[in-house]
Amino acid sequence: MKSKILALSKNEEFKNLLKQKKITNKYVIIFFGKLLNKDKKRLNISFVTKKKIGNAVKRNKIKRRLRNIMNEAVKKIKINFDYSFLVIAKSSMLNNEYKIIKETLFQDFAKIE
Repeated sequence: MKSKILALSKNEEFKNLLKQKKITNKYVIIFFGKLLNKDKKRLNISFVTKKKIGNAVKRNKIKRRLRNIMNEAVKKIKINFDYSFLVIAKSSMLNNEYKIIKETLFQDFAKIE
């Protein structure tokens, strides 16, 4: 089965999302909005970790966690596929349990309609 998640690729898509709505919590900042020419059957989402968080191993661990959470979220909660998302991780993600982060992100994505 093909994945329903597709990453953002163009610089202008990132810039456009940064100007639109956002939700912030302890672990991430989620920018979201509608983009032109978007496939409504797929979820456009990208994960960003800043170099300030740590070395490549730590940054990739955070991205893996976020991708895994989003794969579960697509199956379990209703996510609006009309929106595109940009998720920027904070350093507090490294020191907390996966389960707690997952619950927090599920609550935030449920708020977005």
